[in-house]
Amino acid sequence: MPSGEKDSLNSLRDLKVRARDGSLVAISEVTQVVKSQRYQSIHHKDLLPVVYVLGDVAGETDSPLYGLGKIYGLLEDTPIKTSTSSDGQPLEQFLNSQPENPHNWSLKWDGELQVTLDTFRDMGIAYSVGLVMIYLLVVGMFRSYSVPLIIMAPIPLTIIGIMPGHALLGQQFTAPSMIGMIALAGIIVRNSILLVDFIQQEVRSGKSLETATINAAAVRALPIGLTALAAMMGGFFIVDDPIFGGLAVSLIFGLMVSTILTLVVIPVVYYAYHYRKHSPIIEHP
Repeated sequence: MPSGEKDSLNSLRDLKVRARDGSLVAISEVTQVVKSQRYQSIHHKDLLPVVYVLGDVAGETDSPLYGLGKIYGLLEDTPIKTSTSSDGQPLEQFLNSQPENPHNWSLKWDGELQVTLDTFRDMGIAYSVGLVMIYLLVVGMFRSYSVPLIIMAPIPLTIIGIMPGHALLGQQFTAPSMIGMIALAGIIVRNSILLVDFIQQEVRSGKSLETATINAAAVRALPIGLTALAAMMGGFFIVDDPIFGGLAVSLIFGLMVSTILTLVVIPVVYYAYHYRKHSPIIEHP
């Protein structure tokens, strides 16, 4: 039978069988439908009975982080009656660890959601290691422990562009989106280094800190903006890709917002941190 008719009892009852005289007779005329139950296979894990619930997420929430997260929230609010609790209690759910008491009803999320969580965990660790490495490199370049913190200050500003960008385009935040965040950290630090290095060159040439700070934002704005625009234009070609679309959104919106804010934040923070050191000392008679 066609796949669309296999779940219909009437389709089964309308099937024709050939009688002894050669005529076709509907199955419903020679059979009787009796409802009954059949026992499923009993699965065990660690010598304890388990039930595997399988499913695939599709549609608007095809990312496990969104679709299964919604199911997680619904189960949190749904009381389940068991043999030990007649009033009903929320089902215990576990993501990374195994259930503490295997004799009670509980749910262990696995499969694609587990892979997603592990991926975000590993990328978070890689992101943290990358920030530490960037800090150490900038410390070696400027011979200072405070200046690298100023240079890395715009990195959190990428979130201001990335999250609204995903919401605006209806793009889900996935692993490629996280890859875009990691790539943005290096791009933003490069822009910050250009500004800070220019300020220090101007100060060494004899200009005041205030003038050097203003000149840095004015002179470096064009090359920083052009390089950011070039990277954004490259991201437009993959923005509709089903896999790497999140990467493109992170690059485009993260670069757009963070580049504009970097030209404001870095000069202001650097000047606020160093203006006391460069202020003229007035001696009173």
